[in-house]
Amino acid sequence: MITSGASRLAAQNLAIADATVYTSPHAPALHHATVVIHDGTITAVGQHVHVPQGADTLQCNGCVVLAGFWNAHVHFMEPKWDDAAHQPAEKLEGQLQAMLTHSGFTTVVDCGSDGENTIALRRRIESGEIAGPKIYTAGVPIFPAHALPYYLDGIPVALRSKLGQPETPAEAAAFVDKNVALGTDITKLFTGSIVKPDQITPMALPIARAAAEEAHRHGQLVFAHPSNLEGTRVAVEAGVDVLAHAPEATRGIDEPFLRKMVAQHMTMIPTLKLFSQDKTIAQIRDLVNQFHTMGGRLVYGTDTGFLPDYDQSEEFRQLSQAGLGFREVLAMLTTAPAELFKVASNQGKVAPGMRGDLTVLTEDPASGDPIAFTKVLYTIRGGRVNFRAQ
Repeated sequence: MITSGASRLAAQNLAIADATVYTSPHAPALHHATVVIHDGTITAVGQHVHVPQGADTLQCNGCVVLAGFWNAHVHFMEPKWDDAAHQPAEKLEGQLQAMLTHSGFTTVVDCGSDGENTIALRRRIESGEIAGPKIYTAGVPIFPAHALPYYLDGIPVALRSKLGQPETPAEAAAFVDKNVALGTDITKLFTGSIVKPDQITPMALPIARAAAEEAHRHGQLVFAHPSNLEGTRVAVEAGVDVLAHAPEATRGIDEPFLRKMVAQHMTMIPTLKLFSQDKTIAQIRDLVNQFHTMGGRLVYGTDTGFLPDYDQSEEFRQLSQAGLGFREVLAMLTTAPAELFKVASNQGKVAPGMRGDLTVLTEDPASGDPIAFTKVLYTIRGGRVNFRAQ
């Protein structure tokens, strides 16, 4: 159900009553608790808290309240996002609900799209015109010269002409500057570009390093699509912050190499659903588990928007099969991305002073069923209900 603009504004003072609340991934559950949000910020959490007069109250009857979920790998690249500056608000809101907010996402990271469209969409969300998640965006990614991924062959010519394929370090830095000037938040590099189903072309290290250094100069995180050992090595040596996927070709990525990644404080977004039909999926899951066990940070992301199927169930199933429990997955959805984006002082937990971003479920994922994470009752951003299940 889409909530009208007027009712969203009225819901900034909100209480969720009689709920099971996990204030953080490692805290014990609070039962029969109430969460109060005033002016978009959580002001109280507990069993005996005062609900201010006039606040809207959602009677939860045992539902489960968690900090708002992040999806740190999405794309606004489908044609339906074209001309987002002028499309009807209701249409865009419905699309956002189908793709993101119905799954509990209050913050997303766009890892590649036409930046003009995505930034226009973000502007309309932040103005309050459209109910939607907080959007960080990379704008147009940077690819190896003359080596676009084969699966982009069908994209519109107008968008294809915008794709960055720098041939020199100076061109790479200039492309980053162009994206930054547009209003992007991160830089995305294809350090391993799949030019054919059985052929991966790595980005030249000087190009990757120049782009990463320029992005860091602007205070941006750098994400990489690595694909295999060589692409991952380029990402590591260039100083990339985040692997936007687990490498799908795992050969040669051994324990010493993973330890080097952990030592450099790299983050990995597994995107296991993307590889779930690959014959190497067991090896990919094992690599993710090893990286995590060594202390590497994992963040949730699914390639939603490149994948036209928006259902999150398979990602949660795959994470469970990779040996990750409820609290580890909850950290991937909440505290880990907040720490990565340096907003942990006001996001990622359900506590006074935190932003009123909440994901409310009908089932408790602590039960051991990973699909419980998909049973979303409400998605609340800044105290405004962006989605409610019918």
